[in-house]
This record gives sequence, C-alpha cells and structure tokens, in this order.
Amino acid sequence: MNSLGLTEAQPENNVARIVLETLGVTLSKDARARSLQLPAWNEALGLPRPWDQQWSLRIQQVLAFETDLLEYGDIFEGSKLIEAKTDELADEAQAELDDVLGLGGAFEAIDELKGRLVRSHAERMRRIESGALAVVGVNCFTETAPSPLGGADNILRVDPAVAEQLTAEVAEWKADRDNDAVKRSLDELRRVARSEENVMPATVDLAHAGGTTGEWSEVLREEFGEYRAPTGVGAAAGVSGGSDGLRAVAARVRTLTGGPPRFLVAKPGLDGHSNGAEQIAVAARDAGMEVVYQGIRLTPTQIAAVARDEDVDVIGLSILSGSHLELLPEVVRLVREAGVEAPVVAGGIIPEVDRDQLLAAGVAAVYTPRDFDLTRIMSDIVDLVARRR
Repeated sequence: MNSLGLTEAQPENNVARIVLETLGVTLSKDARARSLQLPAWNEALGLPRPWDQQWSLRIQQVLAFETDLLEYGDIFEGSKLIEAKTDELADEAQAELDDVLGLGGAFEAIDELKGRLVRSHAERMRRIESGALAVVGVNCFTETAPSPLGGADNILRVDPAVAEQLTAEVAEWKADRDNDAVKRSLDELRRVARSEENVMPATVDLAHAGGTTGEWSEVLREEFGEYRAPTGVGAAAGVSGGSDGLRAVAARVRTLTGGPPRFLVAKPGLDGHSNGAEQIAVAARDAGMEVVYQGIRLTPTQIAAVARDEDVDVIGLSILSGSHLELLPEVVRLVREAGVEAPVVAGGIIPEVDRDQLLAAGVAAVYTPRDFDLTRIMSDIVDLVARRR
C-alpha cells in the first residue's frame, strides 16, 4: 500500500487513512491481498521509528485476530453494486491493456505511460489546491488542538556516526580481501559484458571474490551506459488548463527583465520517489519558467555540473530519503564551487527541526508536504529570481 495520501498536517488523521486502505484490500475474501505492508502514520514527517512500524503491524493483527473477518466467505458475494463496480473496473483495465498493446507493448509505450501517470498526479494536485478534492486537515477542517504526537522526537533520527562506521567497514573490507582476485573477477565481468554471454556467473564469481555492489555496477555502467527513464513532465504541462494562480504567476514571469527564469529541478541521492519533483517541474512550466529536469538519482557533482552548464537562475532539490542534512549542503557547496550563484531551494520530507540547519548551510527556502499550494511556491521562486536580477 502506498503513502501518497498521507499528510504532514494533522498526521494523526493518517491512522484512519491507513485503516481504510487496509479494509479496502482485505474485506473481500475472493479479492483479498495475500500480504500487506502498511505505511507508518508519520511518513510525511520523516523516517518512521520501530514503534511507528509496529503500530501499522498492529492494525493488521487487530483485524486478523480481534474480528471474525477470516471466518466467513466473501461478504460481498451477490452484491449487485460490487459486481457492477468489479465489471466496470475489469472493463477499464482491459481497455488500458489494449491501449498499451496498441502502442507496441509496455517497453514501447513507457514514455506515454509515464506521461499519463504524471498528468494524473498533476490533476489530483490541482483538485486539492482548488478544494475540489477534500483532504481533511489540509484544505478543510484545518482547525486543530495541539497533538500529543508532535515534537522533535516523533521520527527516527539516524546518528551520522552510523554512516561513518559503515564507510569505515567497507574500507576495512577492501583492505583485507584478496584484491588481485577482485581485479580478475572485475576484468572477467567486463569481458562478459562486452560479449553475448550471461553476466550472472561472472557476477557470482565477483561476489565470492569480495567485490562490492558499487564495483559491480560501475563496470556495467561503463560498458552499457546509464539508463535515464522518461520524466513525463512535458506531457503533463498545462494539464486541465493549469490553474488561475499559476496563470497569474506566468503573467508576472512575462514581465521579468531577462526573460523567463531557468529552473533546475533535481533529486540527489538514491531516493526514487519522483512524484513531488515532477509536480514542481510541471507547475513551474505552467508558471512560464524554463524547466530543466533530468529525473531521479543524480549525484551532487552531476547536479552542480548541470547547474553550471545550463546557466540556471534557481535550483530546486527534492529529497525524501532522510539524507537531506548530508546531501543538500553538499550540493550547495559544489554549486558554489562551480561558480553558480543561483539560489537553492529544497522540498520533501524534511523535519521542521532541520530547517534552520539547512538555511544556515545556504539553502534559500525549505518546503514540506504541508506546502501543497504550488502557486505560492512558484510565486516564491519568482521572487527569488526577481531579487537577483
């Protein structure tokens, strides 16, 4: 189950959302999920603690052991409404599959499918912004008493010493292994990669020799190149005609001296959650900016190089991995070393207690999931550009 609907505002409401999603995939015996992995209530705030993960586990256990759900057949059997909805869903799924096959299959249609996904998310965001899609605690029923679940200790905070220890352990591993054997295995992997042979035996041999995942992947990257998936941003620009707010920002952009801002949107590190970055990129295009977005999993060095080569006016970094205190200052440092003075803004799952540290490191602004108003974010970015010109 995904965490798309979880909110930073009034996060206690997420427990009800998780329970409802759980019921949706468990009530029907004939369509019941065989396994579940529930999100934690505070995933929109930061990394969940073991206790938070336990809470999600207990939801499943209460349903399984404190109710009689598992003692009956399918409780929806014979329901005309459920059968009609099931038939409708099956027909729509078949139509979608036929469409994909008509495009030549999934591989051939990946650009189109990614574009549709981003466009669908953009439509959802526009509906939340306008109030057409109610999200309790976010755009309606926002009044609240102080939550006892709040505070700086309501998420997992990883000690930086853990990363230092792991780095030291890898270095020790490399020093103690038979590096001649590792080199022979890497050379064999490279030879096989250049041929039509199966790379798996050479991969297993490298593992037995003590090679690391990084060494293995670097050889394959050198031989095969690096795949950059489509972003879908272009297909979603202007979805539903944009919004009145974004059109107002675009009108202001057209009056800026020096032309529309060049906005680099980037995701540093191994974080693969691209939805937030994509929606920022789509909104920026709808707001009249020139957007540079190359997808996920870029290194700080790569981001700094793009910022320099593309001569950007502002840099937006999206991060949901919990490594913002390490990666974001590093990007700022490398960007400045590259001679780029463009302001850097950040967004993602960033705890409030980390905001001041990021601002002190040179980040111009920090946005979190409670900042769902994309028009305000785009207006802030235009303000940053205008002040520098």
